[in-house]
Amino acid sequence: MHINLSADKRYYSIGEVAKAFGVNASLIRFWDSEFDILKPKKNAKGNRMFTPEDVKNLQLIYHLVKERGFTLEGARTHLKEGQKKTLDKFEIISKLEGIKSELTTIKNNI
Repeated sequence: MHINLSADKRYYSIGEVAKAFGVNASLIRFWDSEFDILKPKKNAKGNRMFTPEDVKNLQLIYHLVKERGFTLEGARTHLKEGQKKTLDKFEIISKLEGIKSELTTIKNNI
């Protein structure tokens, strides 16, 4: 899954993140409460503001839970056991999917 969020922003609202993932904000809030890896800041109003690092972690959680069918407990265990290795593999796969998408677009425009 390739998420299109502006690379120059330091923080994303929960609405922006939920829209990018195609899920409800309540699911993002739920995952925030379930996964220690997520550490969004809260603004003066108490709204969650996600950093680009949080978005990467959400992509990984989304991949494990929604695409690979992990339970929440299974995803938590997977993240704790091999977090660095898993993140590296996931980032490589995400980059390759982005490149594939760009190449497909170029091919279709020829």
